[in-house]
Amino acid sequence: MTSEHDMLWRRCAHLGRVLLPLVDEEPWRQARRRERLRAWGINMVDGERLIEVFAAVAAHAVAVDTSVSAADLDALPVSAVADAATGKRDFELLAGLPETFADERDELGVNVFRLYTYKGGQFSRRLSQLSSELRYVLVTLAERLPTASPTCGDVFRRAAEADLPPWSVG
Repeated sequence: MTSEHDMLWRRCAHLGRVLLPLVDEEPWRQARRRERLRAWGINMVDGERLIEVFAAVAAHAVAVDTSVSAADLDALPVSAVADAATGKRDFELLAGLPETFADERDELGVNVFRLYTYKGGQFSRRLSQLSSELRYVLVTLAERLPTASPTCGDVFRRAAEADLPPWSVG
């Protein structure tokens, strides 16, 4: 049986996974992001995966801070996730994360995020660069959504409309 905390993480991880495909509906955005990653000296595949993880970690931090359950994550404002991505210190985002992850990819991604956080120096600079990129992605998506104050639920609905793989408990 999956715990509430695990379900919350999985929903946050799903949010992270759908952001880049949604923003990349305009293909030039992907090219521009990859160009920025190259300019920052960040491998494209690693950088995009870290953006996904960063989004999940930021959403999870906001959900934990505001006592939002997995079922209520849909109501979490996209702006709150964007604010957390650039407004919270990296180590603050790590508070409350699950100790273990059902998905090895998530565990590896979070461990890399932790390593970057605690290693400091150029790694902290990279996280700062990735946080600004994540904020840009979230703001871009928010502008596309039809509501005045878009929520994570609006992003999930948009992902479903775009036929992105659905979130699952399993």
